[in-house]
Amino acid sequence: MMTRRFRLLRISLLLLLTLLFAAFLTGWWLFAGSRAQLDGTRSSSDLAAPVSITRDALGTVTLTGKDRTDLSYALGYVHAQERFFEMDLMRRASAGELSALVGPAALKLDLNHRRHRLRAVAEAAYAQMEPAEKRELDRYRDGVNAGLADLRVRPWEYLLLGSQPQLWRSEDSMLVIGSMYLDLNSDGRNERELRFAQIRAVLPGPLVDFLLAPDPTWEAPLSGPLSASPVIPAASLFDLRQHASTIASVTLNAALAPALDAPRPGNNNFAVAGRLTGNGSAMLANDMHLGLGVPNIWFRTRLRYPDASAPNGERDVNGVSLPGTPAMIVASNGQIAWGFTNSYGDWQDWVRVRRDPADPTRYKVPEGWAALDHHDEHIQVKGQPDTILKVDDTRWGPIMGTDADGTPLALSWIGAQPRAYNVELMQLERASSVDKALDLAPTLGMPPQNLLVADSAGNIGWSLAGNSIPLRAGIDPLLPSDWSKFGTGWQGWAAPAQYPRIENPVDGRLWTANNRTVDGNALALLGNGGHDLGARAQQIRDELHGRVSFTPGNLLDIQLDNRAVFLSRWQHLLQDTLADNTDPALQPLRQLTATWRGRAAVDSVDYRLVRAFRAQVSKTVLAPFIARVQQRFPDFSWPGESSAEAAVWSLLHAQPPQLFDPAYHDWHALLIASAKQVADELGKQPGGLAARNWGERNRTDIRHPLSAGLPRWLGRHIDMPDQPLAGDNNMPHVAGPGFGASEHLDVSPGQEDQAILNMPGGQSDHPLSPYFGAGHQDWVAGRPTPLLPGANQHTLTLQPAAREPGATKD
Repeated sequence: MMTRRFRLLRISLLLLLTLLFAAFLTGWWLFAGSRAQLDGTRSSSDLAAPVSITRDALGTVTLTGKDRTDLSYALGYVHAQERFFEMDLMRRASAGELSALVGPAALKLDLNHRRHRLRAVAEAAYAQMEPAEKRELDRYRDGVNAGLADLRVRPWEYLLLGSQPQLWRSEDSMLVIGSMYLDLNSDGRNERELRFAQIRAVLPGPLVDFLLAPDPTWEAPLSGPLSASPVIPAASLFDLRQHASTIASVTLNAALAPALDAPRPGNNNFAVAGRLTGNGSAMLANDMHLGLGVPNIWFRTRLRYPDASAPNGERDVNGVSLPGTPAMIVASNGQIAWGFTNSYGDWQDWVRVRRDPADPTRYKVPEGWAALDHHDEHIQVKGQPDTILKVDDTRWGPIMGTDADGTPLALSWIGAQPRAYNVELMQLERASSVDKALDLAPTLGMPPQNLLVADSAGNIGWSLAGNSIPLRAGIDPLLPSDWSKFGTGWQGWAAPAQYPRIENPVDGRLWTANNRTVDGNALALLGNGGHDLGARAQQIRDELHGRVSFTPGNLLDIQLDNRAVFLSRWQHLLQDTLADNTDPALQPLRQLTATWRGRAAVDSVDYRLVRAFRAQVSKTVLAPFIARVQQRFPDFSWPGESSAEAAVWSLLHAQPPQLFDPAYHDWHALLIASAKQVADELGKQPGGLAARNWGERNRTDIRHPLSAGLPRWLGRHIDMPDQPLAGDNNMPHVAGPGFGASEHLDVSPGQEDQAILNMPGGQSDHPLSPYFGAGHQDWVAGRPTPLLPGANQHTLTLQPAAREPGATKD
């Protein structure tokens, strides 16, 4: 009897193991089935001639064909096979359609983005394009859908989500551009100017001007003088000693983060003239700072196709493309190299909407009264009924907020204009010189960027790229305004002749790092959408002037510079503050910061402690002003992209009694209390202050979009390793958790064999791909990897399919 039971148990266990093994094999077969095809031949009726697709050890894709349109098809094919899920996320994010894929976790984001109705904008943008441009997008679309169809199994993320991927449409490429508009334009919410309105509704104007003043100590514009030094308001205007009762506790970390230069989407780019490179060709460096993920947002790409205007009759473009579009984003074509930084011009304005008291469905416009456009937006939510979002639209944009006095506000934003979208960026591939590239800048349908160009003849130049710079009249661009009178608001768009432009400066050097670049009429045209403090740009400028010759490696060294020039004065202040202090609790802080290495290196304890001291002092100095505004507006936080460094440092230097928090005995007591707070908070952690190195806090934290929803033991297999990382903001090597340089490009056009391209996060999104995470460890370590592809490892050929007699390719 026992023998029989044992036999049955053994059979049951064997059957269970067999079923588990079969399930594992099935799961593995499905998972592996979504890998990109790397070798072989595929046929397509959309091709005029064969296209060769090769890959090297880093996964760099080289597309070689007889026609650029055929390469658009092939690029779409490759993008879909390697990155379709990420492309889908970008189009859905801008359209407000993520919830249909991932469920209610994305609903808040969808509600915000859907107000802009960017899918309708993208459709309108595509409809008004010239036939040649539509043709490129259509071929790219066809390639995407062919690449998706040729996967044996749908991309593995859809298996995990239990969803089916939706076919790509031509206008979806405009939604990908829309996603970049959202990322680079404060998510299309313009909260910064709402905060300006709130703070100005409570505090006197001169005090607000002082608190938000730019800091001339750190500015490094390309042209024009430095800003004026901030002026401390007199006690007769505002005196904190008379407002002691209004000072309340405040959640400082969240409310004041923007005042402390929080990480922001941005970039560095700089260039040197050919006379400084040793080979006669100018040299360009570019690194775009964005949120980082797995895989990286960019895709290492080389395009080769016949072009009579190119050297040797072949156009050879090396750089990175953006999956979801057929364009090269930053690259070198043998004659020019180009790169971008976010301009942080002012591309959004709030409009005060005056409703008709007799009929609230109408609002005041210059001609009289106009009817609001009402839209019921149905947001699909996976596993739930649709959410209905009611959008009231004006001629200026959707109503999205209220002014400090309760007046409805509509948001006018260039990202909601169909004219602001195109793929004219593709024309840079054929530009042969700096001046021709800069001529193209005003035609590019993209978020306005600083465009920096270097050419093989040794020239360098800068201008603003983007075809939608609004011409304003009769309004304050930083505050909600009434546009209901003739001649107020946006009065058209800047003409190419109005775009600021610099070519071949005398010193042979150009630089931008999200800082203010110009002044006067040019600054009035571009506006201030949150310029960077400038310390990063200044450090780059000074390093460029510290050398008389450059190689690509020299430019990479500047990009990876983690010297804390900006914090040096704060280290001196901390040492001066603690010099005569005998409190035993503060002695470790004084000793650990006495020797100043001045670098955001992973093992730097001094850097982390001084940085924490600056943050704590700034919070303490600004807290009374924040608290006063929060009495009227409880949700108030410091306006985004508005550093308070100039105001804080001026107060610490001048120590005016009227702007001093009376909770402290004097300014020295405030500094001691701030140091004590740092020592207490960091010292109580294991190992005490001596163990608080920068690498403990500054980690890579680069993750796949779905890993957060998986058990950690499983999610880590689709993330990059979590490692300590050098760098920070306010220095060229910008780095933070899940944030930093999405690429490092260093190149002289015509000398691409010496060029550098580093990239985090890898080339493929499939964990079984040989290119999953490829190049990531080089990026972490700062080891240069080549721009040009290495030896071919795989070759896939796309062949034209045989056509019926008389059939033509449209």
